[in-house]
Amino acid sequence: MNDSDTPVSRWSDLDRPPLNASALRRGLIRPGGLWTSLDVVPATGSTNTDLAGRAAAGLAEGAVLVAEEQTAGRGRLDRRWTAPARSGLFFSVLLRPGPDVPVRHHGWLPLLTGVAVATGLARAAGVDTSLKWPNDLLVTVGGEERKAGGILAERAGDGAVVVGIGLNVSLRESELPVPTAGSLALANAVSLDRDTLLRGVLRSLERWYGEWRTAGGDPALSRVQEAYAAGCATLGRPVRAELPGDRELAGEAVAIDSEGRLVVRTGDGERHAVGAGDIVHLRAAG
Repeated sequence: MNDSDTPVSRWSDLDRPPLNASALRRGLIRPGGLWTSLDVVPATGSTNTDLAGRAAAGLAEGAVLVAEEQTAGRGRLDRRWTAPARSGLFFSVLLRPGPDVPVRHHGWLPLLTGVAVATGLARAAGVDTSLKWPNDLLVTVGGEERKAGGILAERAGDGAVVVGIGLNVSLRESELPVPTAGSLALANAVSLDRDTLLRGVLRSLERWYGEWRTAGGDPALSRVQEAYAAGCATLGRPVRAELPGDRELAGEAVAIDSEGRLVVRTGDGERHAVGAGDIVHLRAAG
């Protein structure tokens, strides 16, 4: 039998074993905990889209949907997110912050998730992950910052929010979609076991989300604002903000304000709060 005749199976790439859904449920779902269900599917277009549909049907908070492969994953600005099957973690979680958290604080959820992923990976993978405002996960490969993951939060009706996370785990250099992409493997992570990584990230997210919700969504009281600023690679460097309406703003990123916006100080000393747009890290002059 030649290679073209070999049937594809869930064990076709021994370096990329499938997730163990049963073990994940045993390790994560517990009475009184955040996570209430966890499903792993072989492939889907978008875990965010699928989970949002279930949320509209009344699915309980704490549902987790994981795909071994996403064929139509989306990032911000409807950018595509694709990767080989079982080469990363592609999952979404359903959160219902409830009436004790004002809707104006919901914008902190993607930033909170970034903090949770970074802290979870530090423990589970032994790799430093920094945050590029507002939702990119960066690792260092060969002395360069590279994007290894992203976060997308979307409203799902009736106060529900679906947060999607995509993370490159075992992608090799030849598999990268663009040269500026990275992966945990290329960043020399001490573990590439996706079960271990997913448990670490979800436990970290449960802790940070719980503290944020207990604080009524207050980013200062819950320490989310402080933690995000401490891990944000965007702060303290020159940036270009590409804003809606084909506008641009250049200056130094100096703070994250109480609404989760990036504060950019332009050359004339004015401070501008950026709530939406694309941020480009620039090299410092000199």
